[in-house]
Amino acid sequence: MAYKITEECISCGACEPECKNEAISEGETIYVVDPDKCTGCVGWYDTPRCVEVCPIDDCCIPDPEHEETKEQLLAKWRKLNPGEEPAPGTY
Repeated sequence: MAYKITEECISCGACEPECKNEAISEGETIYVVDPDKCTGCVGWYDTPRCVEVCPIDDCCIPDPEHEETKEQLLAKWRKLNPGEEPAPGTY
């Protein structure tokens, strides 16, 4: 499922450069995730990088409004990254 950034965001910007799908951008007051581009790092990494680099616990969380299976996330990844092969162990 796609991730979202909660109001606890301190706008440090650590997450934005980590997102290879460019799903994270600076919002008005906090960083935001474009659910159409977020694959939860399926295709790139075995865990979501935004969660890994965020200094605030539970700031980057799964978005219950955008539930997707790993298969759906991988299909989205393939659409966003045509011609690429997913990294081993990321799907």
